[in-house]
Amino acid sequence: MAARLILLGRLADLAGTPELAVPLGDAAQIDWPGLLALLPAALAEAATGPKIRLALNGAVLADKTTLIARSGDELALLPPVSGG
Repeated sequence: MAARLILLGRLADLAGTPELAVPLGDAAQIDWPGLLALLPAALAEAATGPKIRLALNGAVLADKTTLIARSGDELALLPPVSGG
């Protein structure tokens, strides 16, 4: 069982890929600390930044620490938007 993590911008660069499968283990769900523990160190550190937002199934969470993802869910780490 797994969830899908979409990475955008510099977060995708840090991971070396725009998408990761997040294994959920026996609990069949994952929370914010569990997700961070599965990410490469540089990506996990960047993801904790206050300007990085987290979306679950298309809805941006007001607080990343409230995350509870289940099998088949889509997560997205969203860096600040920039450009012209």
